[in-house]
Amino acid sequence: MTKLTRFACTAAPLLAALIASPAAAEDLGGGFAVNGGATVVSDYRFRGISQTDRRFAVQGTISVSHASGFYGTVWGSSIDDYVAAGSDAEIDFILGYKKTFGSTTVDGGVLYYYYPGSGGGNTDFAEPYISVSHAVGPATLKATVNWAPKQKALTLDGVSKESGLYLGGDVSFAIPKTPVALTGHIGHSFEKNYITFGEEYTDWSIGATVTHKNLTAGLAYVDTDTTLYGIERNVSKAGVVASLGVAF
Repeated sequence: MTKLTRFACTAAPLLAALIASPAAAEDLGGGFAVNGGATVVSDYRFRGISQTDRRFAVQGTISVSHASGFYGTVWGSSIDDYVAAGSDAEIDFILGYKKTFGSTTVDGGVLYYYYPGSGGGNTDFAEPYISVSHAVGPATLKATVNWAPKQKALTLDGVSKESGLYLGGDVSFAIPKTPVALTGHIGHSFEKNYITFGEEYTDWSIGATVTHKNLTAGLAYVDTDTTLYGIERNVSKAGVVASLGVAF
């Protein structure tokens, strides 16, 4: 997600999400399992907006899940200090529940964005989410709603509370008998709050990944329909993001 300091325009995990191949989860017994991964990306983009002033980031995640469908995840990334009042890291805590019905999966929970070292700034906030995905042969279609209730961390004036709403659609296609998958995304930020630089905008991307054992390399083209600046650069400008991830 993104929060810029008050002297700059703001934008918002895409979270560029961690791109890593899905390694088999380690069985902990009692229905519990754990897995995780680490990734280096050439630019951390969240909902189309760079969180690193269009420079590289290091990311990692670990998740514990239960056979019932409940899971907890911690995801982290390096960020530029314009994002959250001087913080140089974003840590996301996620609690959710996932259930599959035939070819359809429903996934919902709460995501909490935490920015250590933000100098006491009001930067942290919670965002409930729900998604529905459906597999059609080698393709998967997914729709997601992220809604943040009114919180001071989303305010534009530093006094009132603001809310947030983001709708996203994704498609992925695993090319049969190859390690290649193609991806596409489009999303829209509806609320004029601190993490959208005070305006609505649309973001989109197309990409591809290649997986070998527990390694995944990715390349994606990311763009938006807005112009927003971080410290030195247009952080909403179209760009190509490369990634290399390992899953464990």
